[in-house]
Amino acid sequence: MDVIAGCKTGGKIQGQILLNGHPATDLAIRRSAGYWEQMEIHSESSTIREALAFSAFLRQGPDVPDSYKYDLVNECLNLLDLNPIADQIIRGSSVEQMKRSTIGMELAAQPSVIFLDKPTRDLDARSAKLIMDGVRKTRAARSSVLFTSRRRRFSVSLTVCCCCSVVVRL
Repeated sequence: MDVIAGCKTGGKIQGQILLNGHPATDLAIRRSAGYWEQMEIHSESSTIREALAFSAFLRQGPDVPDSYKYDLVNECLNLLDLNPIADQIIRGSSVEQMKRSTIGMELAAQPSVIFLDKPTRDLDARSAKLIMDGVRKTRAARSSVLFTSRRRRFSVSLTVCCCCSVVVRL
């Protein structure tokens, strides 16, 4: 997945990655994809809403109106059921809330595909379900989702639900 997302830095990479039938450049991949790694890195003093807004404003062009970016942040908060905690400081969030926040930050950039590397890792069944429900809503809203998972139940149910998404199960 790191190779496809343009995030692999070491080793020998062979083959070709195409984006809409054309050879994919690093810049084209970065502009069209969101990549979520297993480790959440956030500014601990920000609120979840501020973190999503920061991502939207940083990663979308200046030609996109500010009002649209704020609307998109609110849409992401709704999709991932983050509204009840949107104004909470990140520092006090649970692992599952941090994971949903990170997915929201990627969504706020409006990628056409989101890569998620084991989003349910280290979570109990309830928290993993919340994450996968958010991923399912994300797919239904607009973005394609490519994720890796060691949890067979979620891999199968998401594939059946989303049809067009690709799941890599290790």
